[in-house]
Amino acid sequence: MFKHILVVCIGNICRSPMTEGLLTQALKVAELSDIEVRSAGLNALIGQPADRVVKRIMQAHGIDVSTHRAQQLNVDMLRWADLVLVMEESQKRCVIRLDASTRGKVYRIGEWGEYDVPDPYRQTDNKFETAFELISRGVSDWLMKFRE
Repeated sequence: MFKHILVVCIGNICRSPMTEGLLTQALKVAELSDIEVRSAGLNALIGQPADRVVKRIMQAHGIDVSTHRAQQLNVDMLRWADLVLVMEESQKRCVIRLDASTRGKVYRIGEWGEYDVPDPYRQTDNKFETAFELISRGVSDWLMKFRE
């Protein structure tokens, strides 16, 4: 069983904070709250809060991401993690290039549905909603895998 999950996207202000919040909530509901979830960005907007649209969407689903601040991905974070979840196949390759020891523990949030989660940054609210729905689906799929 995983004890430490790291969620990675590009800026760490849209997709990864959504995933971190949704996954943390889902793990708590599933009584797996001993699993710690963190997030970071490959090219993080260091210190920035979650995007305002992300905050609104998450709040509408009962999840508070107001204290989130973007942080840059580093090797120590990758080594802390038992599982690294990325949004896109290209990000998986970037993570493995950063630390080859991550090979075998880096997967897309949409791994089981075989999809990427497109970046909604600076796009319409609908793109954020679509990202949220895809992430939600991925979180549900991963939760089933955790229970196996």
